[in-house]
Amino acid sequence: MMLGSVSKARKERFQSHVIGLNNKLVEKANLKTKRILLLLPHCLQMDECKIRLTHNIYNCKRCGKCEIKDLITIAEEHDLDLFVATGGTLARRTVTDLRPDAIVAVACERDLSSGIADAYPVPAIGIPNMRPFGPCINTKVDLDKVREAIRSLSTSSAGTRPAK
Repeated sequence: MMLGSVSKARKERFQSHVIGLNNKLVEKANLKTKRILLLLPHCLQMDECKIRLTHNIYNCKRCGKCEIKDLITIAEEHDLDLFVATGGTLARRTVTDLRPDAIVAVACERDLSSGIADAYPVPAIGIPNMRPFGPCINTKVDLDKVREAIRSLSTSSAGTRPAK
Protein backbone atom coordinates (compact mmCIF):
# COMPACT_ATOMS: atom_id res chain seq x y z
CA MET A 1 0.00 0.00 0.00
CA MET A 2 2.88 2.33 0.73
CA LEU A 3 4.13 1.88 -2.85
CA GLY A 4 0.79 3.00 -4.19
CA SER A 5 0.36 5.90 -1.77
CA VAL A 6 2.26 8.41 -3.90
CA SER A 7 -0.98 9.47 -5.55
CA LYS A 8 -4.63 8.62 -5.04
CA ALA A 9 -4.96 7.22 -8.57
CA ARG A 10 -1.91 5.00 -8.12
CA LYS A 11 -3.11 3.80 -4.74
CA GLU A 12 -6.53 2.94 -6.14
CA ARG A 13 -4.94 1.06 -9.07
CA PHE A 14 -2.74 -0.86 -6.66
CA GLN A 15 -5.72 -1.70 -4.43
CA SER A 16 -7.65 -2.82 -7.52
CA HIS A 17 -4.74 -5.08 -8.49
CA VAL A 18 -4.65 -6.59 -4.97
CA ILE A 19 -8.43 -7.21 -5.09
CA GLY A 20 -8.13 -8.85 -8.52
CA LEU A 21 -5.28 -11.06 -7.34
CA ASN A 22 -7.24 -12.04 -4.24
CA ASN A 23 -10.32 -12.85 -6.34
CA LYS A 24 -8.28 -15.10 -8.64
CA LEU A 25 -6.81 -16.95 -5.65
CA VAL A 26 -10.23 -17.46 -4.08
CA GLU A 27 -11.71 -18.67 -7.37
CA LYS A 28 -8.72 -20.96 -8.00
CA ALA A 29 -9.25 -22.57 -4.57
CA ASN A 30 -12.59 -23.76 -5.99
CA LEU A 31 -14.34 -23.43 -2.64
CA LYS A 32 -17.99 -24.46 -2.82
CA THR A 33 -20.34 -23.54 -0.01
CA LYS A 34 -23.94 -22.74 0.80
CA ARG A 35 -23.18 -20.15 3.50
CA ILE A 36 -22.30 -17.01 1.57
CA LEU A 37 -22.63 -13.48 2.89
CA LEU A 38 -23.41 -10.78 0.34
CA LEU A 39 -22.05 -7.63 1.97
CA LEU A 40 -22.99 -4.26 0.49
CA PRO A 41 -22.09 -0.62 1.17
CA HIS A 42 -24.86 1.80 2.13
CA CYS A 43 -23.82 4.09 -0.73
CA LEU A 44 -25.57 1.79 -3.23
CA GLN A 45 -28.84 3.17 -1.87
CA MET A 46 -30.02 6.42 -3.45
CA ASP A 47 -29.17 9.32 -1.16
CA GLU A 48 -32.70 10.73 -1.44
CA CYS A 49 -34.31 7.49 -0.24
CA LYS A 50 -36.07 7.92 3.12
CA ILE A 51 -35.89 4.24 4.07
CA ARG A 52 -33.03 3.14 6.31
CA LEU A 53 -31.56 -0.16 5.15
CA THR A 54 -28.57 -0.62 7.41
CA HIS A 55 -30.46 -2.54 10.09
CA ASN A 56 -32.75 -4.45 7.74
CA ILE A 57 -32.23 -4.37 3.99
CA TYR A 58 -35.63 -5.98 3.54
CA ASN A 59 -37.20 -2.64 4.50
CA CYS A 60 -36.47 -1.67 0.89
CA LYS A 61 -39.65 -0.82 -1.05
CA ARG A 62 -37.99 -2.14 -4.25
CA CYS A 63 -38.85 0.97 -6.24
CA GLY A 64 -36.03 0.28 -8.71
CA LYS A 65 -34.28 3.65 -8.38
CA CYS A 66 -31.14 1.86 -7.18
CA GLU A 67 -29.73 -1.66 -7.48
CA ILE A 68 -30.70 -2.70 -3.94
CA LYS A 69 -33.90 -4.28 -5.32
CA ASP A 70 -31.88 -6.43 -7.73
CA LEU A 71 -29.36 -7.41 -5.06
CA ILE A 72 -32.17 -8.51 -2.72
CA THR A 73 -33.57 -10.64 -5.54
CA ILE A 74 -30.14 -12.21 -6.17
CA ALA A 75 -29.73 -12.96 -2.45
CA GLU A 76 -33.21 -14.50 -2.28
CA GLU A 77 -32.61 -16.63 -5.37
CA HIS A 78 -29.45 -18.07 -3.83
CA ASP A 79 -30.63 -18.08 -0.19
CA LEU A 80 -27.74 -15.85 0.91
CA ASP A 81 -27.24 -13.77 4.01
CA LEU A 82 -27.48 -10.15 2.88
CA PHE A 83 -26.30 -7.12 4.82
CA VAL A 84 -25.71 -3.42 4.21
CA ALA A 85 -22.84 -1.94 6.20
CA THR A 86 -22.16 1.73 6.87
CA GLY A 87 -18.47 1.11 7.39
CA GLY A 88 -15.69 -1.31 8.20
CA THR A 89 -16.53 -1.76 11.88
CA LEU A 90 -20.10 -2.82 11.14
CA ALA A 91 -18.94 -5.04 8.27
CA ARG A 92 -16.40 -6.81 10.52
CA ARG A 93 -19.01 -7.31 13.24
CA THR A 94 -21.42 -8.77 10.67
CA VAL A 95 -18.80 -11.27 9.51
CA THR A 96 -18.05 -12.21 13.13
CA ASP A 97 -21.74 -12.59 14.01
CA LEU A 98 -22.84 -14.49 10.88
CA ARG A 99 -19.69 -16.60 10.47
CA PRO A 100 -20.13 -17.21 6.73
CA ASP A 101 -18.01 -19.72 4.84
CA ALA A 102 -17.39 -17.13 2.11
CA ILE A 103 -18.13 -13.49 1.36
CA VAL A 104 -19.03 -11.59 -1.79
CA ALA A 105 -18.43 -7.93 -0.97
CA VAL A 106 -19.18 -4.76 -2.91
CA ALA A 107 -17.39 -1.53 -1.96
CA CYS A 108 -14.76 0.94 -3.09
CA GLU A 109 -11.22 -0.32 -3.59
CA ARG A 110 -10.03 1.09 -0.26
CA ASP A 111 -12.75 -0.62 1.76
CA LEU A 112 -12.49 -3.87 -0.20
CA SER A 113 -8.73 -4.19 0.15
CA SER A 114 -8.83 -3.63 3.91
CA GLY A 115 -12.04 -5.68 4.34
CA ILE A 116 -10.62 -8.70 2.53
CA ALA A 117 -7.61 -8.61 4.85
CA ASP A 118 -9.85 -8.17 7.92
CA ALA A 119 -12.09 -11.11 6.89
CA TYR A 120 -9.18 -13.53 6.59
CA PRO A 121 -9.27 -16.54 6.82
CA VAL A 122 -12.81 -16.36 5.41
CA PRO A 123 -12.45 -16.26 1.62
CA ALA A 124 -13.87 -13.08 0.11
CA ILE A 125 -14.45 -12.00 -3.47
CA GLY A 126 -14.41 -8.23 -3.84
CA ILE A 127 -16.36 -6.32 -6.46
CA PRO A 128 -15.45 -2.64 -6.73
CA ASN A 129 -18.44 -0.35 -7.04
CA MET A 130 -18.78 2.30 -9.73
CA ARG A 131 -18.91 5.90 -8.55
CA PRO A 132 -20.51 8.04 -11.28
CA PHE A 133 -21.33 10.80 -8.73
CA GLY A 134 -18.10 10.52 -6.74
CA PRO A 135 -17.29 8.46 -3.67
CA CYS A 136 -19.90 7.36 -1.15
CA ILE A 137 -23.00 8.62 -2.96
CA ASN A 138 -25.39 6.85 -5.34
CA THR A 139 -22.84 4.23 -6.35
CA LYS A 140 -23.56 1.31 -8.64
CA VAL A 141 -22.36 -2.26 -9.08
CA ASP A 142 -22.14 -4.62 -12.03
CA LEU A 143 -24.87 -7.13 -11.16
CA ASP A 144 -23.42 -9.70 -13.57
CA LYS A 145 -20.15 -9.64 -11.59
CA VAL A 146 -22.09 -10.20 -8.37
CA ARG A 147 -23.93 -13.16 -9.90
CA GLU A 148 -20.69 -14.62 -11.26
CA ALA A 149 -18.93 -14.31 -7.89
CA ILE A 150 -21.83 -16.09 -6.19
CA ARG A 151 -21.83 -18.84 -8.85
CA SER A 152 -18.11 -19.35 -8.38
CA LEU A 153 -18.59 -19.99 -4.64
CA SER A 154 -22.01 -21.61 -4.47
CA THR A 155 -22.73 -25.33 -4.28
CA SER A 156 -26.24 -24.81 -5.56
CA SER A 157 -28.33 -22.22 -7.29
CA ALA A 158 -30.92 -21.63 -4.59
CA GLY A 159 -32.71 -22.51 -1.41
CA THR A 160 -30.66 -25.30 0.15
CA ARG A 161 -28.65 -23.56 2.84
CA PRO A 162 -28.56 -25.51 6.13
CA ALA A 163 -30.36 -24.08 9.16
CA LYS A 164 -28.30 -21.83 11.40
